[in-house]
Amino acid sequence: MFLKCTLCGKTYAPDEIQYVCPDHGDDGILDVMYDYDEINRRASPAKISESRENSVWRYWDLLPLTTPPPAPPLQVGWTPLYHAEHVGAQLGLEQLYIKDDGRNPTASFKDRASVVVVAKARELGVAMITTASSGNAGAALAGCAASAHIPATIFVPETAPQAKVAQLLMFGARVFLVRGTYDQASDLCLAASKEFGWYCRNTAYNPYTTEGKKTCALEICEQLALLHHGYPQATVTRALREMLTPQFVAPELWHAPDRIFVSVGDGNIISGIWKGLRDLYALGWIDKLPKLMGVQAEGSAACYNAWRAGTDVITPIQSHTIADSIDVGFPRDGRRAVRAVRATGGEFITVSDAEILDAMPLLARGEAVFAEPAASAAYAGLLKAVREQKLDRDETVVVVITGNGLKDIKSAMQAAGHATVIEPTLDAVRNAMT
Repeated sequence: MFLKCTLCGKTYAPDEIQYVCPDHGDDGILDVMYDYDEINRRASPAKISESRENSVWRYWDLLPLTTPPPAPPLQVGWTPLYHAEHVGAQLGLEQLYIKDDGRNPTASFKDRASVVVVAKARELGVAMITTASSGNAGAALAGCAASAHIPATIFVPETAPQAKVAQLLMFGARVFLVRGTYDQASDLCLAASKEFGWYCRNTAYNPYTTEGKKTCALEICEQLALLHHGYPQATVTRALREMLTPQFVAPELWHAPDRIFVSVGDGNIISGIWKGLRDLYALGWIDKLPKLMGVQAEGSAACYNAWRAGTDVITPIQSHTIADSIDVGFPRDGRRAVRAVRATGGEFITVSDAEILDAMPLLARGEAVFAEPAASAAYAGLLKAVREQKLDRDETVVVVITGNGLKDIKSAMQAAGHATVIEPTLDAVRNAMT
């Protein structure tokens, strides 16, 4: 295993460098590179699909950690992949799937990155871990750090939803509410980590965040293979120990979808999914790379702007959207996000805050998946792509839902409407029903 600068291609040993390429400063994001022949000698799709591990650690051989695993005990990953037959029929998509990462321990996709970074922190023996966050990444780090008994310090904008701040405090993190934007909180966190010697989890700055997030791509391809291999929906979405019957025959290869819709803020989730797909393709475990469809809010569209301009250089903007988790003016992993979309033949889509809110009850009532606004953006992007006839009926499409709707109750109530208040009588019920 080694680290490679995504700008200049210079390589480093893991013990030679901790965060970014010194030749490019914070822009010199590093990719973790593997010996794929060695992985294929140790692991295979069939061997992994026979595993009784129900978390990201089932992919241990594709992760940048030593053995024995210093893994935090939380069960992160192996979230459900639902075949969305009802809304798929409405949209004219026969193979539509919803990946519900709101089912992770702290109710967001960000647990994937945090659990791997915390495992690395435990491996390195760090005394304090820190991150900047609009809410979800901080909650994920606070929870994973608590499970590993490592102190955490979190920087979040003062405007972060109270539900997310409550999670941070409940897990025992030291919380700094920054009077400023997410980007200002991120800059302050970096400065503090350098000043006080804290281990920094910040998106893209720490190369292992991408490695955690790539596990979503591994799960999507494995779960689709199981479904296409004849295993029923309920089997694939519940604990694997219930799945392993004497008749179980693991698939030799996994199955990549045609498109994956992903909400994009700082860009690290879509670049992580791209990294997972590239690893699987290099291993020969999938036979194609899906088109990645990045979805941004209209008021926070720095990556979309770069993609549309034909460049991967990100120009900072003044960002504003109801979807706080993707409310980012200067995406720290924006360059790789744009590259991911362009390299896979996908595209960026922008959606309005109104479209994001409208999509929340449509997904909840159609498939009973409750998405926060940032997660709903991906589904809103799918709806827009369908309206604009960008998809074929027979395509296999996955929408990644990155956070649970309970993360932002204010927005959820705005999207869902209000309950009817009545007196405790049957007449009141009758009157309310007319």
